[in-house]
Amino acid sequence: MICGKIAAGKSTLAAQLSAREDTVLIAEDTWLAQLFGDRMSSGADYMRCSAKLRAVMGPHVVNLLESGLSVVLDFQANTVESRAWMRGILDQSRAAHQMHVLIISDELCLERLHRRNTEGTHPFTVSDDLFHQITRHFVPPTPDEGFTLVLHDAQG
Repeated sequence: MICGKIAAGKSTLAAQLSAREDTVLIAEDTWLAQLFGDRMSSGADYMRCSAKLRAVMGPHVVNLLESGLSVVLDFQANTVESRAWMRGILDQSRAAHQMHVLIISDELCLERLHRRNTEGTHPFTVSDDLFHQITRHFVPPTPDEGFTLVLHDAQG
């Protein structure tokens, strides 16, 4: 599991982590773009579509974990509520886990976001306004949530 602001490097880290043997990457943005891309133009659209995807993916991820596979879950984990969904998966599967937390400044995230938008390397283009709207709700995980936290800064 990975927690970080938009353009913090979550998908890059997810790709690196998923290169391990017997590991599956499930990337929310890829699934959302393929299933709902033409119906997602606002934060409310994202919330609605993400909830549908999570309802389907939760039991699937539990099954993968129970089969012995490792899963890199590249899903938004920026609020206590979103992490509660992940915690539920862990509680059902009893799988060992790590929550990777990317601690990156807004300035660096915006720099990366502008580059990503220009290069078209991400399924969604995010405006500065939307970045700030979403970042306003960012709450880093705390030990009370029961995750094994692995912290990363801009240097890795």
